[in-house]
Amino acid sequence: MATMQMSVRPEDLSQVSRGSERIPEAGILVIFGASGDLTKRKLLPALFHLEQAKLLPENFAIVGVARRALGDEFAAEMRAGIVEHGSVEVSDPKLNDFVERISYFPLNFDDPADYAGLKVELDRIDKEKSIGGGRLFYLATAPEFFAGIIENLGAQGMALPGQGKVAVVIEKPFGHDLESARELNRQVNAVFLEDQVFRIDHYLGKETVQNLLVFRFANGIFEPIWNRNYIDHVQITVAETLGVEGRGPFYEKAGALRDVVQNHVMQLLSLVALEPPSSFEADSVRREKLKVWRAIPSIPILNAVRGQYGPGMVDGQHVVGYRDEDRVNPESGAETYAAMRVEIENWRWAGVPFYLRAGKRLKKRATEINIQFKQPPLLIFDRLQTSGPCREIQPNLLTIRIQPDEGIALRFGAKVPTSADIAVCPVNMDFDYADAFGKSSANGYERLLLDAMLGDQTLFAHRDGVETTWALCMPILEAWAAKSPEVFPNYIAGSWGPECSDHLLERGGHAWRNNLGRKA
Repeated sequence: MATMQMSVRPEDLSQVSRGSERIPEAGILVIFGASGDLTKRKLLPALFHLEQAKLLPENFAIVGVARRALGDEFAAEMRAGIVEHGSVEVSDPKLNDFVERISYFPLNFDDPADYAGLKVELDRIDKEKSIGGGRLFYLATAPEFFAGIIENLGAQGMALPGQGKVAVVIEKPFGHDLESARELNRQVNAVFLEDQVFRIDHYLGKETVQNLLVFRFANGIFEPIWNRNYIDHVQITVAETLGVEGRGPFYEKAGALRDVVQNHVMQLLSLVALEPPSSFEADSVRREKLKVWRAIPSIPILNAVRGQYGPGMVDGQHVVGYRDEDRVNPESGAETYAAMRVEIENWRWAGVPFYLRAGKRLKKRATEINIQFKQPPLLIFDRLQTSGPCREIQPNLLTIRIQPDEGIALRFGAKVPTSADIAVCPVNMDFDYADAFGKSSANGYERLLLDAMLGDQTLFAHRDGVETTWALCMPILEAWAAKSPEVFPNYIAGSWGPECSDHLLERGGHAWRNNLGRKA
């Protein structure tokens, strides 16, 4: 397939305004569970990138909170994480000053007296740095600690806005099922108002995910055909080559449907399918996303399939099956792959199937949205195709690559230059983010942390959305829990998943697009 690359001219980039970014008010970011990998691999590198971009307030501090007694070594560990995981030079002149803003406070999550000590420490830092009362509490702990941390923050009066803004960021998972999600929301809203709560899904921080709204609503050539009249079906794939990576106990409880589909995949689905919001303020965007999820009827169990990987070859290396992973039940029924067919019963999408899949130990790491358009009603050139590789005309396909090769490609048919009979072959117009804008060291958390500090909830999950997506998944989860899978493992590591997933699409006359990525 021929490819025509597309790029951005330097003179266009020079016109981009760099002065429109808002800088948050002074504040203290308090990270609970700061001794975990997320802080040094994602959060601190993201914060330092904001510092490099001059987007952090002058009066700003970071306090890591965890149960381990770390002391001064915490800041040193975070410095190393920023350099290693943030593509930062050790000699960066901003690094030393930034690390001086970092401190650590050991705390037992279940001890109310420790929270009283934390309040004293935050007040001391606040006074020393003239911060003015702003607090952003980031919950990067295991989910079982969320409710207790929030209750203790409320008991010490730390959830109440004073002179500065006070908010809480909660990492996923937001509950284990619908009932636990509702209970967690009740516990959170008993202490924090909903406009103080930021439920973070890191997928929404990715540039290509944010670009979905720009692509749809800033380009007049696409919006008129973004509907059932022109689109045949949509595929959303979140494929990983990795296994459970030592998270056996977590995955035994979660599985692919809870871990990826209920949150990441449903968020992508809503952005593809939502109606134009009246503005890009949080309430307007969230309202349209919620309409999409509420327009999805109950998903029949026949329209959902599951799988579990067995041993195989991934990237040329032999890997064990899921049941042989560390701390996994050797007879486990947890799914490492989930796929489903979803329909949206509204005016725009009636009759258009959306196929969703997510899995581990698949052939390639790729997150993509593929939108296949309907064929013209009369394929006049099809009659002229007699032989060769282009004898069958392929439908137009719009591919939005979320990761790792961020970009957008449009497939269409073009005449092959030859004196023989007319031959139509597919070609790609391909836009690549790295080629156009340069390689970014950002990890997606930059935008989300900045928005949380600014109080902008547009890219964060609302309690209604969380509960609605859980409600969609519950009939499938309950049916799977009631009946153990008959044949597990049912796909080889390094393949594209179980055969039953292919049959799911074949019933609708479709097939998974498996040549994913820019260099497929």
